[in-house]
Amino acid sequence: MKAFRLICMALAIGSATHGPATAAPYIPQSDSEVLEQLPFSRTDPVVRELQSLSGRLKVEPDNLPLALAVARRNFDLGGVTGDPRYAGYAEAALKPWWTLEKPPEPVRLLRAALRQRIHMFDAALADLDVIVQDEPRNAQARLIRATVHQVRGEYAATRQDCVELQALTQKLVSVTCLANVDAVTGMLRDGYERLAVTLDEQRNARPELREWAITSLAEMAVRRGLTDEADSRFREALSLDKSDNYLLAAYADFLLDQGRAQEVVALLRDKTRVDPLLLRYAQALKNTGSTDFSSAVAQLRDRFEASHLRGDKVHLREEAIFNLHLLNNPRTALRLAQENWLVQKEPADLRILLEVASATGDDATLSTTRAWLAATKFEDTQIEHFFRPTLKPN
Repeated sequence: MKAFRLICMALAIGSATHGPATAAPYIPQSDSEVLEQLPFSRTDPVVRELQSLSGRLKVEPDNLPLALAVARRNFDLGGVTGDPRYAGYAEAALKPWWTLEKPPEPVRLLRAALRQRIHMFDAALADLDVIVQDEPRNAQARLIRATVHQVRGEYAATRQDCVELQALTQKLVSVTCLANVDAVTGMLRDGYERLAVTLDEQRNARPELREWAITSLAEMAVRRGLTDEADSRFREALSLDKSDNYLLAAYADFLLDQGRAQEVVALLRDKTRVDPLLLRYAQALKNTGSTDFSSAVAQLRDRFEASHLRGDKVHLREEAIFNLHLLNNPRTALRLAQENWLVQKEPADLRILLEVASATGDDATLSTTRAWLAATKFEDTQIEHFFRPTLKPN
């Protein structure tokens, strides 16, 4: 979820920082603001506009600017609704160019973003590598590539692209990029302090950039054990965007860890259309002893079963959490967390893997994870606290 959010950010940031060679001519600047108006209905302006554009595209399937507009709107809707089917709709809009060995650069860029969305990371990186090779100053491609590398735990490659961004985009973008990789490679405090200073300097930066940076600071504060600072940062970020699904999930996780489940219920009550948010809502209902808990669990079960029928494995982490914390099925949770860890290695992936390995007494997984922690120098006070016995040197 975080990677998808950052790639949406990259598509928007790049169009404002890179220049005319990007896809900017086909992406209206107002897209992200309009898409925040929820819930959608047949009469919603967003839906009506997309239906109109899609209708035109049926008549003009080779109209590249129109196809890109339809694809980008579907991509954004996928982020807002959490529905992976929108990735398929976006791909369908780009069908005339999708399988070309050398598609137009805007198509290749969006194809990479869509492939990342469904965890086809190798294919996404292949497209991004071509773009960067042909156009080294493409800020969009570099930020998306940095995001994919970080999701996979490839931190040296992430840092390289973040460093290159310093000359390609505004300071807050490059510093946030670097701070996020610093935070998982043994420089958590340094990354946090550098980003905090830069954020204070960049008071006039675009709100969406500030929200990204502030959310990053909140997560770093959580890992440093700065509870009050984390809470303050999360609230500051929410004041800029109350509809950011990733931010809502991150703050809900923080509140759950702090024993503030009732606040999670209030925060997410009307946002359960998104699977990861329904999961946090169900966890909060369980913790508060709500009679609505069983209904939320049934909804989650149906949604995961539907994703299985689609062959969708985007939410393996969430399904592992569901099995461990809501179904009390640690063996299934372990299998899911291990499968997820093979694909992505964000802090939340690490946490659920450690939780299920600890719950099942899986020494092999604990040993592998301990080695990964030592190699990356990853820091997190919560992990150190909850798993201290397993993280001591041999």
